[in-house]
Amino acid sequence: MVENHAEKACRLFMEGRNCAQAVFAAFSDITGIDEELSLRLSSSFGGGMGRMREVCGAVSGMFMVAGVLYGYSSADDDAEKAEHYRRIQLLAEKFKEKYNTINCGELLKNLKVNTNPVPEKRTEEYYKARPCIRFVEAAAEILDEYIECNPL
Repeated sequence: MVENHAEKACRLFMEGRNCAQAVFAAFSDITGIDEELSLRLSSSFGGGMGRMREVCGAVSGMFMVAGVLYGYSSADDDAEKAEHYRRIQLLAEKFKEKYNTINCGELLKNLKVNTNPVPEKRTEEYYKARPCIRFVEAAAEILDEYIECNPL
């Protein structure tokens, strides 16, 4: 059986990768960036950007994939920039439809989370208490749906 992007993202998360790494690396087959480099590129965005509980890492990973696939590089093409920013806002809205926010701290408001840079050990209890795998799965599914409707 071939693993889809959401399944791969969930597997990567359950193996100990952070939420951003799980989503970004799950799409390495279509970004053209090998999995190792994908994991390194996205490593800073876990825990809401370095465990600061800002933008959800799964959402950041989704945005990074969108940038690789659809992003712009021109410094002066305002129309291209606007089109990409609309795309990112659309992806954010799709996530918000499910969870009301893209902010890690708000998504985890019912847990006692902190911004200590030392990550918590990934134990069975950690995974049972954390809703993060749902966010990882949702971000990958939203992105797959977008890609299907907007072929490269």
